Amino acid sequence: MAAAAVPVALAAAAAVLKARRWQLYADRHRIHLTPYPRRSCPDCRGEGGWWAGGPFPEMEACGCWSDRRELRIRLLPVPAWDEPPF
Repeated sequence: MAAAAVPVALAAAAAVLKARRWQLYADRHRIHLTPYPRRSCPDCRGEGGWWAGGPFPEMEACGCWSDRRELRIRLLPVPAWDEPPF
């Protein structure tokens, strides 16, 4: 069943990537789409945010990308480790 869902999920991901600005990460366990800042945004001008002043400045994210959800599609379960990876 999961093998049949992979082509459908990849086709949907390609359509989303064409419609908006998204970053795609895919492997055999998942498909992960994260939004990019819009280049035409009048607030951040494609930078993704701006620096807030003060003694310890922090980046404030612009709503053109931070208000959009990340999309995750789980394909295959990740195998459990029998022993630690180190």
